[in-house]
Parts: sequence; C-alpha cells; structure tokens
Amino acid sequence: MVSLLQQLFLQQRRSLCTKRWRVKQVNNSNFPQCLHEINTHITHSDFVALSMEKTGFPAPPSWHRVLPFDTVETAYLKARLSAHRFQLLQFSVCPFSISDSKSLIAHPYNFLLFPRDELSMGMPSYSFSCQPSALASMASQGFDFNACINDGISYLSRVQESVAKIRLGTASPSFCVMKSSSISTFADTVFVERIKSRIKHWRKTCKISCTSENKDEELMNSLRNIVLGSEQFRSRPCLTVDVCSERQVQLIMEMLVEISDDLLPLIIPAKSGSTQAVRVVLANSKEDKDFLERELQNVEEEETKKIRGFREVIDLISASQKPVISYNSLNDCTLIHSKFIAPLPTEVDEFVSSMCTVFPKVLDVNYLIRVIGTKRKVANIPNAISYLNNHFFAPVDVKIPDQGTLNEGKSHGINALRLCYLFIKLCSILKISPYVNESGSKHLAAELEDVSNVFHPCPAADIQELPFNEDISIWAKNARKVCIENVVFLWGFKFGTTAGMLKSLLRASNDIFLGEFDVKLVDKSCAIVVFWQPSLSREFLDVMNGKEVSGALKELVSDGIRVASYQTYKTVCRLGLWGMDLAESLERAVESSHCDAKIDSGRKSSEIHWYNDDIINFDDL
Repeated sequence: MVSLLQQLFLQQRRSLCTKRWRVKQVNNSNFPQCLHEINTHITHSDFVALSMEKTGFPAPPSWHRVLPFDTVETAYLKARLSAHRFQLLQFSVCPFSISDSKSLIAHPYNFLLFPRDELSMGMPSYSFSCQPSALASMASQGFDFNACINDGISYLSRVQESVAKIRLGTASPSFCVMKSSSISTFADTVFVERIKSRIKHWRKTCKISCTSENKDEELMNSLRNIVLGSEQFRSRPCLTVDVCSERQVQLIMEMLVEISDDLLPLIIPAKSGSTQAVRVVLANSKEDKDFLERELQNVEEEETKKIRGFREVIDLISASQKPVISYNSLNDCTLIHSKFIAPLPTEVDEFVSSMCTVFPKVLDVNYLIRVIGTKRKVANIPNAISYLNNHFFAPVDVKIPDQGTLNEGKSHGINALRLCYLFIKLCSILKISPYVNESGSKHLAAELEDVSNVFHPCPAADIQELPFNEDISIWAKNARKVCIENVVFLWGFKFGTTAGMLKSLLRASNDIFLGEFDVKLVDKSCAIVVFWQPSLSREFLDVMNGKEVSGALKELVSDGIRVASYQTYKTVCRLGLWGMDLAESLERAVESSHCDAKIDSGRKSSEIHWYNDDIINFDDL
C-alpha cells in the first residue's frame, strides 16, 4: 500500500501541475499604464523575484561556463563575457509578500524587451549573439518574436541616459541652490557684480515694457531687449548668461536668490557634459515661478521616463531596497548591470560594490539548494521544484490577487513566479523564517543575511570576504577543496585520451607522482592535475619548464605535453583569450608572457645611467 506520506507527495505534485498560474504580459503599448501598478506592488511587497530570458548561454565551448574549479574572479570574468555577448528579450518581475511561513501573495509581470534606438543616437542598439538552442527553447514555450521586435520595450542604462541628456541639450531647472563653502575671490566678486548689474537692468526693462502703454516706448523697449540679449521662454522673458566654469554657475545661482524671488535659473548643458550657460527666466510673480517649476519638472519627468524605458522598473526595485530573489545571481546581476546600469568593470570587487548600491540584498536560490546538501545537479527552476517535491514535504500556498484580470492562457515569464514558490519552499525545508519582526519593522533573517550577495554558484566561495578565498573545488559532487597553487593545467595529449590514461602516464613518468594526485579533463584538449601534497605542483612546473627533463617525462614533452599554473588560466580569463579550446587559449597566454618578458629585458638594456660628476653646478661658474 502507498503510505500516507507518499499520497501527500503525489497530491502536492498534482496540485502544482494542475494549477494554472498566469502572468501579466507587458509590452510597449501598455507599459506606461503598468508602471504605477507595479510600483504599488513593489512598495508593499517583502521580496522581488527576477528571471530573464536571453538569446544564448555561456556555452559552447564548455569551458566558457562557470566551472567548480573557478575562483570568484574567473567566474565573474566568464559571466561578464556572457553579459556582453547576449541580449535580453524577456524580463520577469514578481513582487511577493509572505502572509505566513507557508503561503505567499504574488503579483507576477512579464516584460518584452528589445534594444531599439528610439532617440536615433545609436543607443542602446548594438549587435549581439544568438544561439539556435536558446531561441528554439523560447519558441517551444510560445515566445512571440514578432511581438518582441515590433512592440518590445526599449531602454537606456544610467550611463547612456546621462549621455542622451547631454546630446539632447535639454535645459533643466535648478530647484536646489547649495551655498558654496569656498572662499570668494576678487575675480568672483568682479564676475558677480557685472552679471548682477546686467540682470537687474534687464529685469527692470522687462517690467517697464510690461506696464508700458505708449507704442513708441514699446518699440524702444523691444530694441532695448534685443540689445540686452533678452529672449522668450514659454511666453516669459529670459536672458542667457554664458559661463566658463561650474564655479560661475554656483555664483549665479546664489546671486539670483538675493536679487528677486521671480527669477528661475535653467541649466543649458554643453555636449561635453559641463554647463554651457544659465538661462534666467523672469516669471510674472513668485506663484507663476512655482507653477513654471512644477510644469518643467513634470515635462522633464515624462521625457526621462521615455529615455529610461524598462529601466524605470529596475530603478523602482532599487529605490524600494527590497531583497531580490534570483536563481543564478552572478549571471543575472552581470546582465542587469551591463544593460541597465553601466558597462561592467574589469575587477570583481568593483562589480560587487556597484551592484550592492543597486540591489543591497540579493538571495540566490540555487545557492540555498546547495546549502541543503544535494549533490544532484539542478539545471533550472522546474527541475529544482521537481527535486524538492520528490524529496521533501513542504506545501506552499500561492495566491495571485490580479489573476482574474489577466488574459487566459498567458503564462510567458512564469519562472519568476516559480522562483517565489521555490524560495518559500526552501525556507520551509531549512526552517528559516524569511523575516524577523523587531520593534514593528521587518528585518531579513540572520540565516538569509549570511547568504546574501554571494555572487558565485559554489557555496565554498564567499565573495563578501576580501581578499577572496583561493580554495576551489574540482568536482561538482565532491566537497574536497584544494588551493589553486596546487593545481596545474596540462594539454598537448592525443585526442581521445581519458583522465585515467593521463593519470597512468604521469604516474609512470616521474617520482613527483608517487604521492596522491588526481586528473580531471576540462575539455577534449586540456586537463587539470591536482596535487594533494603542497609544493609538488611547483616542483612539477619547474621540471617541465627546465632544460633537464629526463626519462618518461621527457618523452611526454617530446610528444607535445605542455603545462601551466593556475595563474596562467587567470591570465586567459583576464585578457579575454576565449578560444574554442582551452589548450589554445593557454598556449596564447604562455606566448604572450614570453613576449612580455623579452620586452622587459629589452627595456632593461636601454636604461640610462645618471652620474653626479657630470652635473654642472651653476654656483661654481
């Protein structure tokens, strides 16, 4: 007979399979209407789950993927490569709240994206790679590529937005004037008095012309305005004052506050990003000035929303400071940073610092699954849910209040919703309460704080501790660690050679291999040799790179066997030597290091010598 526990398992799986979760689909047409709605849901949520579909994955070749033997640095460089290479087409966002430990209230959205150059500035349009397998997988799930290209939401990153505003040359009001802390100089005083006299005279002339009833006086005032350089801005008189520095801008701002409360300064940016001029607008009254400020602020906000596009959603999540749930935080966050924030930095610590200013807390569900202790490789979110349902009883109740208003059969972008379900299930299995109430406010549980912002797929690597841990895993299912100093890369063996065959050849070649060591193939061209006894790796490298290679080891060298340290592998990733075979990339890195050594030796030969005896002392003349 089937046990009661097995029946509960089966019932749980059926309920999950039969439940039709639908997600609100957002494109360019309904995006403006959805912004306010999702902002409300993010504000009142506890967490925000994110999931993305892109045009490819970091493979092939297989060594481009993040592997167990990657350090935090090399893992980041591989994720950086993938973020630059592929494009986002679908971005799922699901703000959710936890009503109790086993139920959640979710508001799922799915956004179609396409990098369209709407401002005709060459941004963000760029070329990107596509993998047929990734596109075929999206097509099998019913993804509409026509809708994506024709009605996908465009966007600009924060850096691209700044560039766009400079190129558009839009004048923006300066609503906040900060008092300068620097000491005023004589040149500052002369500049301020000259501009103050000019603005006072212009303002007086404008006021007179507004009250004048004599046509001759109106003509004279018009001519006077032309001479003074007066213009019109939204039916109000304005005067443009050219500036040479940001210091002069600050002085003008401070001076206008002292002159009158009906003058509104507008900044006119230059193409270089600095300030070209200050446009002074004369309002009819203080109330009219306040009205103009609000009007300009609203116009600027609307224009900014058009420029930001989908990045508006990223900024809403960032502003809320809510914890973000991801399935692979390294790949997801490098992609988000590259497309919506700024170009990815070359150093991993700079990336982590920048990313934490955007999303202060990122929780990786894939990392939490590994914390449970499973040695099974969980490839994606559906597989992870299936694995947990088969091995643990932890029912989760999902409520979607907006589901009744959604279109039937629309389930694209459902992975973000599944991610919410998976997160709550994991917290239940690990007996973690996601939030702790303290003094009426919610705080992330200590257990989750400890695993937040771990931008590495392997639990052993802790990116929060600097300098980064250099101990790595070699096998995904083996928790045994080894220092990178004890790892050697080996290539040049015959095609079809197995790890066991290599291990036998090495064991018979030299006394270095009498101790404990292991061999693992990275790809068909390269293998890793792991020495479990310290210092043997360095001894092996010295022997292989030395001139006195003898015995069976000399035969291996004659057959083309080459070796390199882990630092050479780091160099491959750092320099972007992403060949199809790892052996090819390692060979190029070794050659480049030899070239650098020759250049350095050449520089030494061209050094000059400085002798004090050859110096002429003018006091002695």
